[in-house]
Amino acid sequence: MVKGTVVSLHIAPEAEAPMVSVRSVRAVPGKGLEGDRYHDLRGTFGKSHAPESEVTLIESEAIAALRRDYEIELDAGDSRRNIVTRGMPLNNLVGRDFRTGEVTLRGIKLCAPCRHLERVTGRLVREGLDQRGGLRAQILAGGTIRTGDTIEVIETE
Repeated sequence: MVKGTVVSLHIAPEAEAPMVSVRSVRAVPGKGLEGDRYHDLRGTFGKSHAPESEVTLIESEAIAALRRDYEIELDAGDSRRNIVTRGMPLNNLVGRDFRTGEVTLRGIKLCAPCRHLERVTGRLVREGLDQRGGLRAQILAGGTIRTGDTIEVIETE
């Protein structure tokens, strides 16, 4: 069974505000991550509590590939994703339940990079993050997510 790791966590209090790195964050089902713009309905795209707006993830490997293959520097928080992972192929989690520390999530859909991300970061990242822009997930069971937590798929029989 493949297991990943939470490398870093990021939230922003308002739309387009810089992402703030945190060591832990409380995940609330039906709302999102406490302190984040989408939890408080202050995000650019989230004017309601839609499941796909609760939390976003991106692979640290995708950020490294962007640097290596496209010579684009992008700090983890600049990706505008909440959870940066290592060792877990996120595209494979669409439609699957997985555990991140004590929190249970469901992968809803891929989080494609967009013009808004390019505008906010000032970097042309869409091509380099195509099919690697991350994952939108719903919080099924809340709790605290911490840097260093294990990520593992919940296997169904």
